[in-house]
Amino acid sequence: MTALSHPRRGAARSLRPGRPPSFVPLLAQAAVWAGAAGVLGLWWTGTPSVVSPADWLTGAGRITGLLAGYGCAVLVALMARVPLLDHRVGTDRLARWHAMGGRYTLSLALAHTLLIIWGYALTSHSGVVHQTTTLVLDYPDMLKATAAFLLLMATAVVSARAARRRMSYETWHYLHFATYLALFLAFGHQLSNGADFVGHRPAQLAWYALYFTVAALLAWYRFLLPVRRALRHRLRVADVRREAPGVVSVHLTGRHLTELGAQSGQFFRWRFLTPGLWWTANPYSLSAPPLPHHLRITVKDAGGHSAALAGLRPGTRVWAEGPYGAFTARRRRADKVLLLAGGVGITPLRALFETLPGEVTLLYRARRPEDLALRCELDAIAAARGATVHYVVDEPAVLSSPLTARALHRLIPDLAAHEVYLCGPPGMAEAARRALRGAGIPRRHIHHESFEF
Repeated sequence: MTALSHPRRGAARSLRPGRPPSFVPLLAQAAVWAGAAGVLGLWWTGTPSVVSPADWLTGAGRITGLLAGYGCAVLVALMARVPLLDHRVGTDRLARWHAMGGRYTLSLALAHTLLIIWGYALTSHSGVVHQTTTLVLDYPDMLKATAAFLLLMATAVVSARAARRRMSYETWHYLHFATYLALFLAFGHQLSNGADFVGHRPAQLAWYALYFTVAALLAWYRFLLPVRRALRHRLRVADVRREAPGVVSVHLTGRHLTELGAQSGQFFRWRFLTPGLWWTANPYSLSAPPLPHHLRITVKDAGGHSAALAGLRPGTRVWAEGPYGAFTARRRRADKVLLLAGGVGITPLRALFETLPGEVTLLYRARRPEDLALRCELDAIAAARGATVHYVVDEPAVLSSPLTARALHRLIPDLAAHEVYLCGPPGMAEAARRALRGAGIPRRHIHHESFEF
């Protein structure tokens, strides 16, 4: 590891007190668990007694079915891109909750299927195969429910980490839309066959309210609002500039951009209306503070979509969905802040470096000196605001060293007094988290968004 330049520091500046912590994540989790308790209460009030083994199996099947149905609604709500959740909880944190909840929900759906078949088979004194055939062919809406179950299982397979590595983001993203079809197909059988809903009008109305509310949030924030904003703001590509090997900045102009409410550190999902790119919207962070008529992203060639951005022509129309993410100044609590960037992870941190209040230090790691994108801008910002910037590269190998707590302390002696914003490739980010924890920085003072969904 070698520092390429002396730290740049100017006069000390006044500090702004940190913000109080946000309770939105805790409230969101409490709301989810309260809903789950309500679902269990629905089963409890509708079950007079559980006596025989068939009753136990059927009862367990009803509970898992109710929780699976509720879980499906929660999963969609988490990914509906509701601004209150997205800006206070964070897109990557919501994605982790969604992934964890998806595993639980699929397990519940599988358990529901097996337990109901087994319980009904014992009740009717028939075989499992015969009972399965009877349920699928003779019960209302069960053929659609069977198709929904198979779609959910297929989505689980393509969402597994091993499968995700073998497909592009665009392919995975569109295959994931099958979950919406699955929920639509499964909804009917819950009300027509569920013992907790048949003849229970208040429960039916509550279930309708849950699903229609989630559907409305999804339709507005995922589909209608992006179209409305595209027509309102009329974003276009103004220029494409090379910043480093395989790295370009895309400058965009538009109207009324302050209405978007974008902040440094956030990202949009960008859809460039040109052949080969129009069909997908990929997430890229703002690499400069948003202006009333100008936005900028800086992108590294890491796949077909990002590589194609270097060939964009001025005037290309753009749809931008967002802003998204909680990687903003709102998270800051301490007076001293370290921005730790790796590779193209500099993009959101470059915007924060210019706008984040307080005493800020930037540490920018890259593989080679020529890979340090936006370096001239970073030097100018450091000089203007009286901040410190360290450039660190891994090559030449004779001067390299691992990302460790000791190495960080050499550069920043009072490291433990800092709050940290971290952005970089997964391997680098994990090594940095270990080093920062080893340096005595509490986990709650390390802010990281992966931007990988």
